[in-house]
Parts: sequence; structure tokens; C-alpha cells
Amino acid sequence: MVTLASTLESSADRVPERTALVVGPDRYSYRELDEWVNRLAHTLARHGVGRGDRCAVMAPNCGGFIVALYAVAKLGAIFVPVNPRSAGPEVTHVLRDSGAAVLLVDPPLAEVGLAAAQESGTEVLALGPSAVVPDVLAEAEWAKETRLGTRIEESDDAAILYTSGTTGYAKGVLMDHHRLIWTGVTVPIATVGMTEGASLVHAAPLYHSGQLTMMLLPGTLLGATHVVLPGFDAATVLDTMERERTTIFFGVPTMYRLMVAEQARRPRELSAWSRGLFGAAPMSPEDAARMQATFSGVRLFSGYGLTETGPSGFFATPEEVAARPDVTGYRGYPLMTVRVVDPEGVDVGPGGVGEVLLGGETAMKGYWQNPEATAQTMADGWVRTGDVVRVDLDGGMTIVDRLKDMIISGGRNIYSIEIENALSTHPGVADCAAYGVPDEDFGESVVVLVTPAGEGAPTLEEIREHCSRSIADYKLPRRVEYGPVPRNPSGKILKRDLRTSLTAPRG
Repeated sequence: MVTLASTLESSADRVPERTALVVGPDRYSYRELDEWVNRLAHTLARHGVGRGDRCAVMAPNCGGFIVALYAVAKLGAIFVPVNPRSAGPEVTHVLRDSGAAVLLVDPPLAEVGLAAAQESGTEVLALGPSAVVPDVLAEAEWAKETRLGTRIEESDDAAILYTSGTTGYAKGVLMDHHRLIWTGVTVPIATVGMTEGASLVHAAPLYHSGQLTMMLLPGTLLGATHVVLPGFDAATVLDTMERERTTIFFGVPTMYRLMVAEQARRPRELSAWSRGLFGAAPMSPEDAARMQATFSGVRLFSGYGLTETGPSGFFATPEEVAARPDVTGYRGYPLMTVRVVDPEGVDVGPGGVGEVLLGGETAMKGYWQNPEATAQTMADGWVRTGDVVRVDLDGGMTIVDRLKDMIISGGRNIYSIEIENALSTHPGVADCAAYGVPDEDFGESVVVLVTPAGEGAPTLEEIREHCSRSIADYKLPRRVEYGPVPRNPSGKILKRDLRTSLTAPRG
């Protein structure tokens, strides 16, 4: 019986003195980490947390987050990570929706947590010294170090992972131990090549399903060393990877782009780094080429998935990334089946465009206490992703848009990613997003939001001329706006925010 708790206990028994956790100057062995987790589990039990109860954790990357995760797992309770940058109403929604009995917060977030917990009656405890709520870690220092011995089944609910909320309030994706463990086994271990005793740097948010289920959980299973950074800074990440001999890294394309630039500025010795995985957003062909030239010893995988599937889905091998970096992936991960269907549900062949459906071992149990949303997303075991894919003649699948974000102008379907890929190669563009706004004549017209790379921003005429080299004239932007591109924590563009912030085209 493999559960989140058993993976930690197995590594603590197998390699007790191996370094499990590095946070700043502090280093903890697997034996010490397991004892720390046991003490917190006993403490949470005294606060009434038991089997099936929901325990929310709102904290940035820190040791307390990891200890809390495994303490909750040892109790047979359900872990509910909360984005620490959430606004008060968003936190209130998660606490109320999940019915969390306890909220563990990073001390600076204690007041936000207290205010959000008023409606739900959730008890708030701090993961460190706090002037407003009790310090649960200090309390745990006096608790027992023995294991609880709670019987937990693989089919028991383990986590509620709230989606990024690109279409309103986030929904809670319910995952059991089996699904979480198998995401780690099939993606980073079986496909990418995470190995026994790996060294992992956690720079992406641990509360997000990508870093949590594809790095932290399988890493513990393999007795990996978890090096926790509070956030992403390219220089700090590379310095840490050099010092800790990091073997595998997961990040979004923006991270890799900044790491390439930083490595060019001051090279580090990174010979231990052998595997890289990127996802959540597409990587431009130019960025992929720079990545492979700068870090030539790294086998770079492209992955696609969503929280509702673990996030498992489909992927491209390093050879495929090198040959066609524009393609999102070619085949499903082990135990994951991929379909691309038209609006009538008929499978699309090579050369066609359709919605991605995913089915397999890591697909969610459903949305937490939301059968209506579950029925809309899941049908006959398939998860409807809402993502539109183009299927190439060689079997390559490329995400071109969200169904709800597809631009229909003059009766023609326009996929925003094609415009974004074309525009991202402009030297004056640091970031960009394409989306549609209402148009009296064409139904919708294309607008691009551009984050300039320097002092001078490219004009609409310059943008149209540049993009015309790679996309058809009817796809060219009719309007340009300037400013930062709104993205959710996983790097995806918030098209909803763009559409609601602007009205119909001017002039």
C-alpha cells in the first residue's frame, strides 16, 4: 500500500542519514524530517484534525509547507494548498468550499488568514512565530516523534488542488493517494528520468500541482534531496544548482529564458544537471534553441497536462523538442490516453484541429462537492481539457488556443498562440498576448498586448510587418496595447482579464 505518508517513512527507513531537506543554512536528514513530521502530526491531532478532515496550508515555499503536507498525510486528512498571494475573498472561498478545519499560514499571512477564516470558522495556526495566532511548529517541538500508525488506503482522498481560476472562482480538484503517486511515477520517473537520490531545487510554487506532484512527491519516494527556495531568481537558482549538484529541474519557459541569460552572464558548473522539463506555457523555438545551446548536457522534455489530470497529459522527447520545438507533444505519458475530437466528439486525424481529451490513471476523482462541474468536465472517463490542438501529419500535437479564447474573425478561426509565437520573435517584445475583442464588421478582431523589451515599443505597423512573415494577413493584429501580460501562477495568460479590461477596438 503506497501512500504519501509511506513514501516518506520508506525513505526515512532506507536512507535515514541522507539529506532530505535544505532550507537556507538548515539541513535535515530523512530521519530528522520524518520525526519533525511526526511531531506536527501529533500536534494537529490535538487540534482535532483527523481522518478525512481538510487542512489548508497557505505559505510560500518553505520547510513548514513540506512538513505540513506529510503531517496531514500521516493523519489520513486531506491537504488543501492555498496560493499565498491570494486575496482575502479568494482565501475565504477555498476555506468555505473545502470546509477546512484548520488553516496553517506563513506568519506574515496570519492576519489575512484570520480575516478569511471568520466566515468558515476555520482555526488558524502559524508555521512559525506570530503575534496574532499560535505557533504550531513551536508547539510541535514538545510532541512525540513516534509514527501515528494510521491506516490509510491508496483510494483515500489525499488533496484538494484548487485550479488557477481563469474562468471565475477556482474549483477544487480531488485527488487520492493513488493518483498523486502515479503522476510522479509516470511523468518525472518513468518518462523524464528522475532517479534514486536525485537533487531537486524547488523554485516554482510548491502549492501548484506541477511542482508538488511532479517534483516534491516523487522526489520523496526516491529519497531525493529537496532544496527549497522562497521563489524564483535566476542567479540564486543557478548558484544553488551548482552548489547542490541538482540533477533535474522543472520550470515554465520564462524561467528557462532567464536562466539562459544569467548563465551567459556568469557561467556555473552544472555538469550534474541532466534532465529538464518545461510546461504550463509554450516555449518559443528561439528560446528552446538557446536553452539547448547553453545547457548542452541537459535533456529537455516538453510536457502538457492540467491539474485535473495530475498534471499528466502528453509530452515530447528531447530529440523531438530539438527537431520541432513548436510542437507541444507527440504521445501520452504512461497510463494516460490522449484523444483529439471535433465538436461532435469524433476523433480528428492528422491535419485536423480539435479539443484534447485525457483519460487514465491520474485523472481526478472529480471536483470537490461540485457534481455539476464534474459532469461538465468528465464524460465516460475522459477529462475535457478545453484546449484546442492541431494534429500534424507526423503525429505532433500543438496547443493553439483555449476553446473559449479562440478568435473568430470574418468566419475564420484564429488561434492566439500562432500570433504570440510570431510576435515573440520581435527583438522589441519581451512578452505578449493575443486575444479577440468585439468588432461590428468581423465579429471579432485581433488585439495584442505587448510588454516592450526596451525603451522604444514597436508600433502596430512594425508588429504587423514582422508577423506577416510567418502568419496569414487575416491573423494580423488590428490593434496594440502596451503593458505587463497578466498570467496566473502557472504562467498561463489570463485572457479573461484582458477581455474585460478593454472595450471594442478604437478607430
